Order: sequence, then structure tokens, then C-alpha cells
Amino acid sequence: MAKDFQGKLFVFSAPSGSGKTTIVRHLLAQERFNLEFSISATSREPRSNEKDGEDYYFITKKDFKNKIKEDKFLEWEEVYKDNFYGTLKTEVERIWAQGKHVIFDIDVVGGLRIRDKFPEQTLAVFVKPPDINELIRRLKERGEESDEKIAARVAKASVELATAPQFDKIIKNYDLQVALQDAEDLVDEFLGLKPVKNEEN
Repeated sequence: MAKDFQGKLFVFSAPSGSGKTTIVRHLLAQERFNLEFSISATSREPRSNEKDGEDYYFITKKDFKNKIKEDKFLEWEEVYKDNFYGTLKTEVERIWAQGKHVIFDIDVVGGLRIRDKFPEQTLAVFVKPPDINELIRRLKERGEESDEKIAARVAKASVELATAPQFDKIIKNYDLQVALQDAEDLVDEFLGLKPVKNEEN
């Protein structure tokens, strides 16, 4: 593959608990798409089931701020107080060097920033949950966070849901199997593997 290969960028953003991670993992398993997951960097502590270099690059807050100063990020945001998330420029370069397309599972602000930097190459998809109550149920089911943290995520979700119209496409995750197929169809179309469907979001 040519060294200067620049593939497509698939951004999946949504409030926590919307199911975007499940959708992204499903798409990664479809070999025809030739996708590689963009691992975000974060200053937060890993959850019990997370591994450094697989789920995230876990770095200290000090290191994160140093990388901001050194312009190492394509995008970054302080998502919650003292919890920074961002996409390192080297991560996209790593994936393109393999001749693969990049898929992101990131915050709505970061997702839109990626799309703004690579408007022709990016498909930005918003994953919409059925409603806030379902979101709360899913977050509690994880059993990973305190009620206080869940409340913060739910408050943030209301703001994030308002950004949905800014995305290229919206997937309504009311039925997971339907949402997975919708996601496959969108990637197929953007890669030119299938003809574009004439329908509304």
C-alpha cells in the first residue's frame, strides 16, 4: 500500500449507553470494510474490563496537557472535569499506514471536529437511543459507575442529543439488529460497495 494512502474516516458518536460501541465492534468484524479502530487517548482511570492500548491509551492528565501544547492531537476535549479525551495524530497515521480505513467511537464534539478537518473523507454518524429512560437503564446495567456519575452522563446526553442534526446520518438504535444493518448499509454506501439508497435519515 502506498505510504501516502489516506482512507475513509467513519465517526460514530452518541451519548453513553446508546449502543455505539456495540455497532462499531460489529462493523470492525466485517472484513470487507477493511476497518481499524482508532484508539482514543484519555486521562481517566481504566475501568475493570479495559486494557491500555486496546480500549484507550491511558495517560496522565499532565502528559495529556503536554501533548495538547505540542499539537499532538487531531481533536481533544475535557469531557468531564479533569477527564480529557482525544485522538492522537499518530493514531490515524498508524491506521492509514496499514492501508485501512479508520473507525472512531468518540464524543460528539470530537466526532464533529474530525469531520470538519476531513470533510470529504469522513462519514459522521449519530447513534440515537430510544429515550433518556432507556439510556439510564443501560448505564445502570453496566454496574461500572456511581449514581452521581450516571447523573452527569444523563445531563450531558440531553446536550449531545441536540447535536444529532449536525451529523451526516442518524441511526436510531431502538432495535439492535436493525441498527447494525443500518450501520452496515451506511458504510457500504460510503465505500462505494453498494449503490446509495434514496431515503431520508
